Amino acid sequence: MGRDFKKYEHECEALREENAKLLDAFAEWLVAKGLAEKTIEQHTRNIDFYINEFLLYDDAVAAADGVASVGMFLGYWFIRKAMWASATSIRSNAASLKKFYQFMREQGRIDQLALDELKSEIKGGLPEWLATLSRYDDPYIEDPEDIWQI
Repeated sequence: MGRDFKKYEHECEALREENAKLLDAFAEWLVAKGLAEKTIEQHTRNIDFYINEFLLYDDAVAAADGVASVGMFLGYWFIRKAMWASATSIRSNAASLKKFYQFMREQGRIDQLALDELKSEIKGGLPEWLATLSRYDDPYIEDPEDIWQI
């Protein structure tokens, strides 16, 4: 078990180094798109949390491979783990993820199909994720099955 954890930690550290470069390049891409500095900071903060917290939480997952995990992040993990989870923050993260993976597409790190699937998942999932957040925050709903609709 100790070796597995050391391997995981080593893989995460390598990914954090790669992610730092990705975040810098993403911020430069956003500047080139003409976004305001405050908007750029929000997008990079959101993506930093996604790629360095969520994608490294249970396993060492590269940012490019995380394109398929957005639904789990916005519809479950973010709601449970981010104390600041709100309808506004979920929408903000969804926008950031679309921009980030558009950047990843333009960099050749993901294909167009993966980007299209991500956009479709966000469009289709957002209403349910917001409803789940509302149930999660409702003090009268205590049964997890009622929150997560399982």
